[in-house]
Amino acid sequence: MRLHPGEPEASGWRVAQLSEIVRRLCGAAPAGRPLVVAIDGRGGAGKSALAERLRAAVPASAVVHTDDVAWNQAYFDWGELMLEHVLRPLYRGEAVEFRPPAWAEHDRPGAIRVAAGTNVVWIEGTGIIREELAAWIDASIWIQGDLDEQERRLVARDGDSAAQRQHVAAWLAEELPFLRREQPWRRATFVVAGTTELPHDPHSEIVVAPAVSSWPLPGR
Repeated sequence: MRLHPGEPEASGWRVAQLSEIVRRLCGAAPAGRPLVVAIDGRGGAGKSALAERLRAAVPASAVVHTDDVAWNQAYFDWGELMLEHVLRPLYRGEAVEFRPPAWAEHDRPGAIRVAAGTNVVWIEGTGIIREELAAWIDASIWIQGDLDEQERRLVARDGDSAAQRQHVAAWLAEELPFLRREQPWRRATFVVAGTTELPHDPHSEIVVAPAVSSWPLPGR
């Protein structure tokens, strides 16, 4: 398996019921605000798909995509926007109604919304598990997978035009040093297999590994 430089390969993989992982993630829900769970991984890992599975499994939960916060903003320089306009309102038990500055500048309609009274907010996207936001994340998932397979998925999803190759090169120029510095896999509560040969039911099961003992859990 080809991994990010410096990322250890997880061990102890097992097939688990998605409902079991949900119970363990949501077992200590805070009072007065939603539980905030981060889902991180490199491009093509399956972050959006996993977030949607979790949203469907948990009543009154919602998904926030970092790509929406970062849209026409920056690949990774969006931590302050996420903190001030998404995480702080959630911690106050308020609804989120955020229209990023770039949305207004480029006439993108709508807003990023999370209703008041939501039980769990799944925030998915590359770079959400970072030191800057660690105190605001209750639990986290790192999706580990073979980068060659993930790159094939990205080509199948986004194409292989010259413009797309240029975009990927620009993204990697920022992603590689960012992940090398942040090492998000070290903060993960669970590691989930983005690519796996273990047979499992993709609708009700998930392939997981525990956080390795040398990878500290998120601190509060």
